[in-house]
Amino acid sequence: MHTPILSAVIALVLWTFVMWFWLYATRLPAVFRGKLVYDPQRPASEFMDKIPAHVRWKADNYNHLHEQPTIFYAVAITLAILGAGGGFNATLAWIYVGLRIVHSLVQATVNKVEIRFLLFVLASIVLLILAINAALLLASAPAA
Repeated sequence: MHTPILSAVIALVLWTFVMWFWLYATRLPAVFRGKLVYDPQRPASEFMDKIPAHVRWKADNYNHLHEQPTIFYAVAITLAILGAGGGFNATLAWIYVGLRIVHSLVQATVNKVEIRFLLFVLASIVLLILAINAALLLASAPAA
């Protein structure tokens, strides 16, 4: 089954891997330059505190892409299964993906919290609308 919303799902998954690559492309050189050695007997935060902030931002964002977007995946796949993965819902899904990508770029480069917060709130509103659409469809669907 292919519905347009699934393209947005895969786009965000692929973007997550872009951030994964970016985090290691910056973290590994920083670790080697700083001659940092991870000590598993110490809290991980001590190791991370030694890595420059502009390098940590990429990892922070990669972690963020495993938080709220998991709800997006569930809602988008639910909409696809319900046959409502096109039209308005697909448009909303692409808006969500676009906002998350812009959020990533802001966090990974300049990390302005005010901008990130605005992008997060906008993406959250879009995700809420998608979730409400899915809930309404489920509520109106006949029981099997």
